[in-house]
Amino acid sequence: MSEAAGRQEIWVEKYRPTSLDDIAGHEDTIARLESYVEHDDIPHLLFAGPAGTGKTTAAVSIAREVYGDDWQENFLELNASDERGIDVVRDRIKNFARTSFGGYDYRIIFLDEADALTNDAQSALRRTMEQFSNNTRFILSCNYSNRIIDPIQSRCAVFRFSKLRDDAVAERVRHIAAEEGVEYTEDGVDALVYAADGDMRRAVNALQQAAATGDVVDEEAVYAITATARPEEIEAMVNDTLDGDFLAARSTLDELLSERGLAGGDIIDQLHRSVWEFDVDEKAAVHLMDRVGEADYRIAEGANEQVQLEAMLASIALENDA
Repeated sequence: MSEAAGRQEIWVEKYRPTSLDDIAGHEDTIARLESYVEHDDIPHLLFAGPAGTGKTTAAVSIAREVYGDDWQENFLELNASDERGIDVVRDRIKNFARTSFGGYDYRIIFLDEADALTNDAQSALRRTMEQFSNNTRFILSCNYSNRIIDPIQSRCAVFRFSKLRDDAVAERVRHIAAEEGVEYTEDGVDALVYAADGDMRRAVNALQQAAATGDVVDEEAVYAITATARPEEIEAMVNDTLDGDFLAARSTLDELLSERGLAGGDIIDQLHRSVWEFDVDEKAAVHLMDRVGEADYRIAEGANEQVQLEAMLASIALENDA
């Protein structure tokens, strides 16, 4: 396959692991799942954690290892965010659970984004899990396990998928770049890791987008295509604010929002995960986090992003100027 043809594929899917052994990070979790498969004793499973951390990949890998080439006939994948109603639980899941299957003791139903199901749908799912527990195993995936009702959680073995370690993301990015013949710099890898923030899918997509330019995947290319502020830009804005220079901090914020097109929520996220890495004293960091939390809440409630972020910077500047 030519290089151009290879890049027409989506690398996230092209390089998606097909076995549990290939999944990056989560060594303890993967070891437990492999033990279930090895002993052919898979319970209902609940995978909880942020996006891009391997939940769907783990579910598909389990099916591949249990059923081999027949995995697609014995594995039903549904996305609850698209099909939220109680009908999908009563109809599609029940119909799949009732159909005959040859040579296997059970089939697997994977319900992605299960925390998007209504409470009524979850109650119906609980009853379905009871009714077909002798021949069906359910794997539920969600971002927030507290949105899954307790009767379902108590029927599942719960696995927490945390954000992937930076070294695991960097290793995977280097592997894919080598496979695709992509030239990169170590600064570019560091930028991909920073922009991904533990999300492997985001890192691989960013790598493919940066590689599509035909140039070297370096720091500048990554930040340009991911709409991510450089850590030093966020740090400079914070330091200007703490020094009482509100106008300089506001100028940086305006450039990020208006000229670079960053979302206010993204800036809040970068502030939140970077503030403790800045060279600021503990009292200033605590005050900053307090203001970040308040701005995040107001933006989430629908307030104007730029107004709230400017108000946050002004509050911090006034506090430190006093």
